[in-house]
Amino acid sequence: MSRRLRTALAVFSLAMTVTVTVAACGGGGGDKGGPPAPGKGLSSGTPVPKGDIDAFTWVSYAEPPTLDYVHAFDYPQNMVLSNVCESLMRWTPDLKEEPGLAEKAEQRDPKTLVYTIRKGVRFHSGAEMTADDVVASLNRHLDEKVGSYWVSSFRNVESITKTGPMEVTVRFKRPDALFNLEMGASPGTVVSAASVKAQGRAFGTADGGLDCTGPFKLGAWTKGQSIQLDRFDGYWRKKARSGKVTFTFVPDTAARTNALVTGEADGGYLIPAASIAPLRSSGAGTVYGGPNLTTANLIVSDLSNGTLADVRVRQALSLAIDREGLVKAALGEYSAPTLVPGPVQAWRNAADARPAAPAVKRDVEAARKLVAEAGAQGKKIVIATSNAAPEFPVISNSVQAAAKEIGLAAEVRTIAPDAYTALFSDPEARKGIDLFPTFWYLSATDPLELYGLFATGQFENYGGFSDPAYDKLVDAAESEFDRVERARLTAKLQETVATQLPWIPLADLDNVMFLGKRITGAPTSISYLYYPWAADIGAAG
Repeated sequence: MSRRLRTALAVFSLAMTVTVTVAACGGGGGDKGGPPAPGKGLSSGTPVPKGDIDAFTWVSYAEPPTLDYVHAFDYPQNMVLSNVCESLMRWTPDLKEEPGLAEKAEQRDPKTLVYTIRKGVRFHSGAEMTADDVVASLNRHLDEKVGSYWVSSFRNVESITKTGPMEVTVRFKRPDALFNLEMGASPGTVVSAASVKAQGRAFGTADGGLDCTGPFKLGAWTKGQSIQLDRFDGYWRKKARSGKVTFTFVPDTAARTNALVTGEADGGYLIPAASIAPLRSSGAGTVYGGPNLTTANLIVSDLSNGTLADVRVRQALSLAIDREGLVKAALGEYSAPTLVPGPVQAWRNAADARPAAPAVKRDVEAARKLVAEAGAQGKKIVIATSNAAPEFPVISNSVQAAAKEIGLAAEVRTIAPDAYTALFSDPEARKGIDLFPTFWYLSATDPLELYGLFATGQFENYGGFSDPAYDKLVDAAESEFDRVERARLTAKLQETVATQLPWIPLADLDNVMFLGKRITGAPTSISYLYYPWAADIGAAG
């Protein structure tokens, strides 16, 4: 599996939430000059707490299947894990990177990255973190027996070794400018090597546990019901404001909304679009929206055969889709139509290099001409959808209508949830399917994390897009350590993708969060996947 596969697999779980997500700044942090988010009324944070709080409850749409960081590819896992375990780098509420468990990261040459490990940090067991723990934690991703979902973050790594009492050196086969950014997410997580060895397969499960360095330690895990986190008083940074956090698992959208309205739960991320109005009118708290790294796209499954193998047909379908109508019908106010698959907020740390967004327009007549030129009139396309995601049928039906309007024969094929998930990992599952919808998020604030996946042979290059000039440009971008220059190279990649359409973009999505009246302080951004957001939450009054 690869580093970005976890975002693909996350699509199904995200879809089940009926969410419209996007990252925002928060926890007292500000939106420091980043590009404007697509939605309206976005927040740069939530008010600073006025005091500590004994406990609060957070609602999640699903239970984490594991809390082992090497398999933490989805929202439920990372939403919890970010408060228990920490990484070498830290992804901040304003979507920047700063030192975490490594007090310094030094790129000594293009193929050598040296981390100075922070002294005096203790695991929840009381043992002090060492460079050996760091080496063991990172090397788990390279162990085929472990089966890390983040293995492609390490695809250019030659070795990870201890080179000093508190020093770890990563040597690369070829330069990899994104590697250190990824160290602020799950790939950079550090755990107790002794605990991993002692617990074996039970590590990260309800039967085993975790031994990490975060502001909370894992408490009672009642399978199918809840996970409790207890404040870790030996935390090396400022202690958490709350003594306890309880995560409850409520798959049903209406029941989740009701839990927030009644105060049974104090807050939640990934608020469904359909829940926004009732939550606002309830008077129970505040709905916050903010900048995210998530977009809605249609993945083209096969670029070698079938109707959509002709770029003119892909361009025609893109021209015919009513994105404005789709946003209104399915995605809600915290979203905006887009013609590029990469989220606008991915450029926020290199805003000067961000290319102008193509104007979203619908041109059915031009689309019909392209279909005619390609000789594709009456040809069939199959659009996969899943009833588990209320947005997906709306998206698929809208695309079907657009296809028929320009002379294509479009079939919407409803598949089971597990079959939908398999589309992201099994080429056989994609056979006979031309398009399927996805919500795709990034785990680093860099657009190259998305555009690099269209390089020839990448696991997530599901349709098999291949362009030697594009591959050469990806290699140049991944070897460029200057952020602005890398963004300029990535802008050229975006131009190619927006023209060739290996994915057909639909909308840029915002993050939506709800806080009840009792609490405040949570960051509103997608940083909550890796930043210890629960530690910032305290009493609102």
